[in-house]
Amino acid sequence: MRLSNSLVLLLPALVLPNPPAEGSPEQTLELKQLHDIEASRTAAEFAHADADFKLKNVTVFAEAMGPGFDLARLPETKALFDTLQAEEKASANRAKDHFKRNRPWIVDQSLHGCSTDDPPQSSYPSGHVTMGFAMATVLARLAPRRAPAIMARAADYARSRLVCAMHFQTDVTAGEIWGTMIGERLMQQPGFLAQFGRAKAELISAGVAAQ
Repeated sequence: MRLSNSLVLLLPALVLPNPPAEGSPEQTLELKQLHDIEASRTAAEFAHADADFKLKNVTVFAEAMGPGFDLARLPETKALFDTLQAEEKASANRAKDHFKRNRPWIVDQSLHGCSTDDPPQSSYPSGHVTMGFAMATVLARLAPRRAPAIMARAADYARSRLVCAMHFQTDVTAGEIWGTMIGERLMQQPGFLAQFGRAKAELISAGVAAQ
């Protein structure tokens, strides 16, 4: 579901700086960072990042939310995050289309990442990180006592994009900014706030969030 008052006025060029230009010293340093991560990552770290790569919904935060966070039994919560995901995806795609930054494996084919299937000019900002931080911004309000674990998981999920060599550091940072802003803007919209209230009541009733 999309909200009638969507985020069309959230313009990427007014919020995010341009990413480093291809061939610039800044991008050279970002490539070195990715190679350094690749050289030092363990098999377990890569497996964790690859699992994160394949997971793109609010269940990213299941462990941080604790027992009882089962969307099959939380229809209002599921509906809230279905709405959020529709909004953040549209906004992330708009930003990607504006900046059209090449993915790391396009710039340097010697990198060994989780995949090369994503569109080549879709690196900035990271869509996974945008989603993660938009969801974390809202989840932390739904369950304030779990906010530290939620935000730690969002940061871990963001780092997975580097371990996977799917994004540059500035893509990740831009995703953190873009996702947080999307979450904050949604919390100002009456329709979303109404959904939020129903989800909050549901999570309290299920014992997932405290009153």
